[in-house]
Amino acid sequence: MADETFLLTPENAREYLTEQGFLRADEEITMSALGGGVSNVVLLVEWQEPREQRWVMKQSLEKLRVKDDWRSERSRIYREALSLRRLRPALGPAALPEVIHTDFNRFLYIMTAAPAGSQVWKDLLLARRADSQVARNAGLLLAKMINASRDDELLNPDFQDRTVFDQLRIDPYYRTTAARHPELRREFDNLIAATLEIRTSIVHGDYSPKNMLVRGENIFLIDFEVVHWGDPSFDAAFLMNHLILKAFHQPVASRQFLGLVIDFWKSLYAALRPDAAPGLEAMTLRHLGGLMLARIDGKSPVEYIQDEATKDRVRKAAAQILVEGPRTLEDAVEIVRRSMKDEGRKY
Repeated sequence: MADETFLLTPENAREYLTEQGFLRADEEITMSALGGGVSNVVLLVEWQEPREQRWVMKQSLEKLRVKDDWRSERSRIYREALSLRRLRPALGPAALPEVIHTDFNRFLYIMTAAPAGSQVWKDLLLARRADSQVARNAGLLLAKMINASRDDELLNPDFQDRTVFDQLRIDPYYRTTAARHPELRREFDNLIAATLEIRTSIVHGDYSPKNMLVRGENIFLIDFEVVHWGDPSFDAAFLMNHLILKAFHQPVASRQFLGLVIDFWKSLYAALRPDAAPGLEAMTLRHLGGLMLARIDGKSPVEYIQDEATKDRVRKAAAQILVEGPRTLEDAVEIVRRSMKDEGRKY
């Protein structure tokens, strides 16, 4: 029976590890809370010498830590742990954590942590450290995941449920934003209908720089809580959206950020199997327009864009991409550039 009352904390995690047989009473460890986003409790456990082992404990929350009332079923943690086990052989042990322990009665699991010294790609980007090879590797990693969906029949049946995708993406991003922009409701309704018709690949659902831990040029991918079988263009657009929003946020580095968008896309597209590529670009651009606007006016706005002038520039570009439906990524990037220049700035 599920224990809805147990909430993981740095204070009770040591006792839990001891009870489960992972920790001796005399062992020294350090315990620290990680960000965990808005939807999870995440703790880093580090053993001292000579063991030098690093684990992450993760527990899903029902009510997310945002201003709006936003909830999701806690059982999403089951599919997250399963996806890591299923995808690790295809993506490689350097790219994904190893699942150590699952406790679905308490909605938590334990996995290996990223290598020591890894940095969150989002933090590097906000510090204007735009590494083209990391962007290309993000494209290669996503291509591996999409290609693996064609090769491994086990990836399909266990990820058909898209309830969490609706709870954490479709509703708070697209439906909420459509309600706040009724002039674009038709575009959002059509986008939702189109993406829900596509079931061709396993989808990460949160393919974001905040979930990519970088060491050198290597990427360690985490946070599969929105994983499902569906539309792979959502992942491609999700990452490109974050890079584009950072271009708006730091216009002096916009050329570099938009260059990363192109690098990522070219790497992804070149590595895809031929049967995965048709229609991907057009659908990716539809998601891109929706996601750009959603991260300004949806339930989960990006925290680093605060001034209304920048928000309006993003809104303008997003609406144009949604309504006009550019044919290529280069066309969409040009819309973004023009939106910036319209404000009298030249980058």
